[in-house]
Amino acid sequence: MRVSKPAKNAAVKTVASKTTYFRNIGLIGRPGKSSVVDTLRLIHEHINKQGLNPIFDEATAELAGLTSVQVISRPLLGEVCDLVIVVGGDGSLLHAARVLARHQTPVLGVNRGRLGFLTDVSPDEVLFKLDQVLKGEYSLDKRFLLHMEIRSGGRVTHEGVALNDVVLHAGKSVHMIDFELNIDGHFVYRQHSDGLIIASPTGSTAYSLSAGGPIMHPSMHGIVIAPMHPHTLSSRPIVIGSESEIKIKIKDTRVHPMVSADGQTSVTLEEGDLLHIRKHPFKLCLIHPPGYDFYAACRTKLGWSHYKENDDEH
Repeated sequence: MRVSKPAKNAAVKTVASKTTYFRNIGLIGRPGKSSVVDTLRLIHEHINKQGLNPIFDEATAELAGLTSVQVISRPLLGEVCDLVIVVGGDGSLLHAARVLARHQTPVLGVNRGRLGFLTDVSPDEVLFKLDQVLKGEYSLDKRFLLHMEIRSGGRVTHEGVALNDVVLHAGKSVHMIDFELNIDGHFVYRQHSDGLIIASPTGSTAYSLSAGGPIMHPSMHGIVIAPMHPHTLSSRPIVIGSESEIKIKIKDTRVHPMVSADGQTSVTLEEGDLLHIRKHPFKLCLIHPPGYDFYAACRTKLGWSHYKENDDEH
């Protein structure tokens, strides 16, 4: 069922006040397991009881076996809704982010996955946290995305958007990639390696971390460039400004290198192809209920020490 587009609530673009009100609330999930479907049904029922208007995207409603619910296509969800709730893992939110970012629609993530850096609301607290958000008790966290272009023969042959990272890799080959890296028109190096990870601050706790890249606070305006098993001991991850433009030129295609944005389907690159990466003009607006703490998330998700010395001890 199509719904008419409601007026956007300007208050959600900043830290909300008690007067913030969400009327049309989108629901997205990846119902690969019963727990996701159960949480979606629970939220749907709760929103209805509040006198608000829950709207499912078509794929979620179909996979969850939901009938007699309001449904709209996912590309239109950001236009219609004042708030979108994503139930699942970080992968589910990454997929939603690429669709919703251009509309600046606030997104609340409920964790039914493994790590949950982005989907930070626990299923056990979902109704309590949701009520806080509906009353305007939340903080708004704007995350920038990365825009990727593949240029061949002077024309753009492929574009992609990533919240976490853009990854140049060797595909199924066990050989190294030969490529040249330029930043803001300056030659940086020519490298032989298994690939290169270009990560946003959000993606610094994802694949880049496993390649030895630094953890960046989400509020930082920087981009991580992390080599994957470089054929030199002196090559290390670097952090550059978020306004920088990155150009990667493929020098040798014996390996048939590939590139992927946020783990989407990889695209094969040819010799001489240019990979352009820069900050995307739109941002993802994440909503955090009271109590969100990035460092607490790192302690929990990454297994950091939880020991805290008692201030009264000497």
